[in-house]
This record gives sequence, structure tokens and C-alpha cells, in this order.
Amino acid sequence: MSTPKRICQIVKLKPSSEAECRECHAAVWPSVLAALERAHIVDYSIHYYAPLHLLIANMKYTGTDYEADMKKVAEDPETQKWWAITDVMQESLVEDAAGSGKDIPWWADVEEVFRFEGKP
Repeated sequence: MSTPKRICQIVKLKPSSEAECRECHAAVWPSVLAALERAHIVDYSIHYYAPLHLLIANMKYTGTDYEADMKKVAEDPETQKWWAITDVMQESLVEDAAGSGKDIPWWADVEEVFRFEGKP
């Protein structure tokens, strides 16, 4: 079994969409969660930093082919519908990004500079 890949990504939330975003993520569609699970994504959380209107996603990837698994997520029809709803609430920080699941990533990857796992 390979060591999980830890991923952190950010996107800007439009201030006018904060309430809608919170409501939406309080009831994520089971089909979207299932697509993430099939793609070996675990321990996924999204945090909100209000002063800069940033959504910060953290997740672990436990599979062996991240790009292929993310392609499968992007091809999932229910996930595409979810992104159509959530993308309009956001502003990408990635130059020329056109939306989730496109050739250019919508969420910007954030480099890990420190990790402490401690004892379980």
C-alpha cells in the first residue's frame, strides 16, 4: 500500500455566495461523495478564511494514479452538475481557468512547507 498523497487547494469565494456555499456544503450530494470515494479521496475537508474569502480544501489521495482518478471524477455527470452550481460561487486564482474539470485546474494547488503528524 502506498503512502497517501496529501493535497491542499484554494479558490476564492465570492462574498455574496458565502451563505449559499455553506448551505450547499452542509448537504453534499451522495453521488458526488461516491465519486470522490471511487477516486480514492479520503479525509476531505474545506475550510473558509473569511478575511480573504478563501476556501481551503485538504484531502488525502490513497490511490496509485492521481491524474487518472481525477479524470474519472471530472467525467462523472453528477459531479459536473455539482460543479456547475458551485463554480459560479467562486473565482479561480489560476490564470485562464475556465471551470472545474477543465484542462486548467479551477482550484490552485498549495505547496506543503511543513508537516507534523505526531503520534496517533
